[in-house]
Amino acid sequence: MQLTHFGHACVLIDTGTARLLIDPGAFSTGFESLTGLDAVLITHQHFDHLEPERLPDLLRANPDARVIVDPGTAGHLEGVDHEVVAPGDSLEIAGARVDVIGDGDHAVIHPDIPMIANNGYLVGDVDAPGTLLHPGDAYVPLPAGLDPVETLLLPTGAPWLKVAEAVDYLRAMTPRTAVPIHEAVLADPGMHYGLFTNLAPKGTTVKVLERETASAL
Repeated sequence: MQLTHFGHACVLIDTGTARLLIDPGAFSTGFESLTGLDAVLITHQHFDHLEPERLPDLLRANPDARVIVDPGTAGHLEGVDHEVVAPGDSLEIAGARVDVIGDGDHAVIHPDIPMIANNGYLVGDVDAPGTLLHPGDAYVPLPAGLDPVETLLLPTGAPWLKVAEAVDYLRAMTPRTAVPIHEAVLADPGMHYGLFTNLAPKGTTVKVLERETASAL
């Protein structure tokens, strides 16, 4: 499996059979020229995870790509064919398996801000539980009975995020590799990366990806 980070929450996952782009939002660049996508997956409706104005050009270059979204995002995609999924759903996409997980809610930003939907996407081979998790904007746990994921895409900075809670989430998930994402709101994310590296559970490597460069996991 290869992973390419286009900044913030946007990543391209290449499983060897499927090319899946997750969360092409406002703070991400470089994904616009991608071709050969099998699916574009959106975790939730916030502009840093989806810019509806940029999506049509991407889909014209990838006419066979499925658009997979949470219930809240669906209302922002007028004129775009899409599939709505929620936690508990499972998809087969070009030989990959994508399980939708979580409790269906975005993390709380403030009690006065209305709650919106959020999907976590667990990606793996079609005949096996997923090995990579994109949690969107929530500390999404794995369903009971699953082994720890090989790769956790770890939210690093956000209005809803406290770094101590992100460290606790990393420790609870015990992935082999943690890849920091959702960093664009930070002036200097290196301090957070250092905390994750120093406080990660035994056996976990924190791997900061060079932007727009495919990396083997």
